[in-house]
Amino acid sequence: MSNFDSQTVFAQIADDLRATGLSIIENAIDPKLIQDLNTRIDMLAEEKFQTAGIGRQTDHEKNAKIRRDKILWLDRSNDLELGYIQAMDDLKDYLNRRLFMGLFSYESHFAHYQQGAFYKKHLDAFKGRANRVLTTVFYLNDDWQAHNGGELVIYDPNDHDKELCRVLPNQGTLVTFLSDEFPHEVLPAHESRYSIAGWFRINASTAGHIDPPR
Repeated sequence: MSNFDSQTVFAQIADDLRATGLSIIENAIDPKLIQDLNTRIDMLAEEKFQTAGIGRQTDHEKNAKIRRDKILWLDRSNDLELGYIQAMDDLKDYLNRRLFMGLFSYESHFAHYQQGAFYKKHLDAFKGRANRVLTTVFYLNDDWQAHNGGELVIYDPNDHDKELCRVLPNQGTLVTFLSDEFPHEVLPAHESRYSIAGWFRINASTAGHIDPPR
């Protein structure tokens, strides 16, 4: 039985979001869940991953000049993926209690950045035009070094040309931020790089129809 203290991590994320809208925490997930996720990645054939696109639904397009990662959506029916999804569900419930955010659902995918892959500067949501409100990025790369590249660069919400910080994609690090506030990019990776990108959404239902994930 793991003695990992998720509540302390959740409390720190809530405090960070309240203060700045951005949280970066190392060793943020139960090591047993990380082991399960890495086991799952080892089981996956590369052809399971699909070239990522830009936009949603009818706006979705593939543009290799903007992003070159490959993705695979997490699925609750897979036991090795379920633990992480449940941990994010617990975080959702905690943030709703502490910050009254009204988070409704969570969607996430594995992201594989092969050598040379990148994702240019972008926002995950635009004010008033999307229901993704909170972004998470979790890293699965053991002993990642600065010379391996692939850093997440986060920019100032008030000056999109001003760099706030760079995050090494080290295993166990969880980054959480307001989706429509922080422009960010992934610098070219020099080694194979894995992460899980996720989004908490509010319910933007109309006429009684719930807006579905993805």
